[in-house]
Amino acid sequence: MGDDGVTVVTARELGRRSRAAVEAKDRQGWLDLFADDAVVQDPIGPSPFDPEGRGHRGRDAIAAFYDNVIAPSERITFEIERSYLCGDEVADVGTIRTTLAGGGHVAVVRGVYTYRSNGDGKLAALRAFWEFGATELIDA
Repeated sequence: MGDDGVTVVTARELGRRSRAAVEAKDRQGWLDLFADDAVVQDPIGPSPFDPEGRGHRGRDAIAAFYDNVIAPSERITFEIERSYLCGDEVADVGTIRTTLAGGGHVAVVRGVYTYRSNGDGKLAALRAFWEFGATELIDA
């Protein structure tokens, strides 16, 4: 609780809610976590998901990221090994396992995933530090 008796939604809790919505394939629930001017950089820098490396800014771009990257997956799970909450941000260290469309392969991504709160209970940023070329592809 904050000094005024209002429950504060921490960046750690927003990160937990984000992961839960992705695992549940709850598109609207995931999108509702973001502020209107939020940014998603997953991964940070240029990648096939973001060729210019500028991130997906604003709710329409974040919705398109969900539709193009998250939705086609059969299943996504998160294993968070460590979490560091500092002010309005949290850095979660862990592994994401994504069962690709068709179910034959799982992409395993190890990295650091940061979530920044805007102070009003919404995500201002989701940034993922992982190497696209280091993704491990295993049989499902």
